Parts: sequence; structure tokens; C-alpha cells
Amino acid sequence: MEELDLLKKSWKKDNQKFEQVSESQIYKMIHRISSSNVKWILIISILEFVAWTSISLCFNTDDYFKKLHAESFLTFFKILNVINYAVIFWFIYKFYKNYVKISTTTSTKQLMTDILNTRKTVQYYVVYNLSMITVSMILGFILAYLYNPKFDTIKFQIAHDNYAMLFKMIGIFGGILFVFVFGFWLFYKLLYGILLRKLRGNYNELKKIE
Repeated sequence: MEELDLLKKSWKKDNQKFEQVSESQIYKMIHRISSSNVKWILIISILEFVAWTSISLCFNTDDYFKKLHAESFLTFFKILNVINYAVIFWFIYKFYKNYVKISTTTSTKQLMTDILNTRKTVQYYVVYNLSMITVSMILGFILAYLYNPKFDTIKFQIAHDNYAMLFKMIGIFGGILFVFVFGFWLFYKLLYGILLRKLRGNYNELKKIE
């Protein structure tokens, strides 16, 4: 954005003489910067997908479910996993389409529309990931509570403690869930927030020259 700021200062020095040329130059620069920002969104989403996939391959979920004697959950988990991969692939495809659109557009109005669409797609992507993290942690907690022998003592205390232990356990899990989701929210805000702010700045600049 430093180049754009310098160009705008130069434009203001002699606005009438160079107005048309400067508007064209500013548009081209915003177009190039926006295209670069969306390309990085696409790259980061692919790297993120590869990272999460690599981590999941380190864990043998089949053995874990069999060890807990919870094979009935295995099919549900696999279906949920397939759906999750399909949704992530769809978002990556949308990022790619947004990149192609922004890279090839020649209209200021269309570029503004593409920037808004890209921002919305990223926001939906972040909300989806945070929702899946929340759902996964809740399901993992329920699975562990129902089948993990380590929870037998807690279940015994719940049955003989008028559910005071249950509320305590839910409170502890709720706190852990909040910390994890908030941490991932900060992670996504840092990861994509900078690029989204740049796109918003580009959009505002385009509104001035439209």
C-alpha cells in the first residue's frame, strides 16, 4: 500500500492535469494488490488444509474407537470427516475462483464486487472452521465420557453427588472449549485478518475513484 499512498500524493499535486492518468494508475495498482492478496488467501488455505491433514494422519482413529469399544461411532465419524473434506475443498475452489475473477476483471465496479465476495467467502470459511472445531470437541467429550474407562470414577460421583459433579465437569469443559475456540479465532484473525483489512482498504480506495 506504500506505492499507492505515494501515487495518491503525486496525484494531489496536480489533480486537473493528471486526473485521468492517475485514476488509471491507481486502479491498476489496486487491481494488482487485490489479486496478490486473494492469491495469498488461496495459498494459505491450501497450506492450512495440508497441515491439518498431516496432523490427522498421525492419529489412527480406527484403533482409538476400537480401543474404546465405540465402533458404532466410527461410521458416523467417517461420514462427518468426508463432509468436512468436501466443504473445505469447496471453499478452496471458491478462493481459486475469486482469484481468477479478480485477476481478469477490467471493471472498477466488478473489482469492488469481487473484493466483497472474497471477504464474505473468507468470513464464512472462518465461521465454518470454528463451528467444526466446536462440534468436534463436544463430540469428543461425549465419546470419552460414554466410553473411556477413565471417566468411570466421575460417572460414579455424578450418580451419588446429586449432579453437582456433572455441573462442575460441564463448567470445566466449557472453559476449555472457550479457550480453544478463542485461540483458534485469534489464529484465524491473524492469518486472514491482515489480508481482509487490505482488501477492505482497496475497496474503499476504489469507491473514491469510481
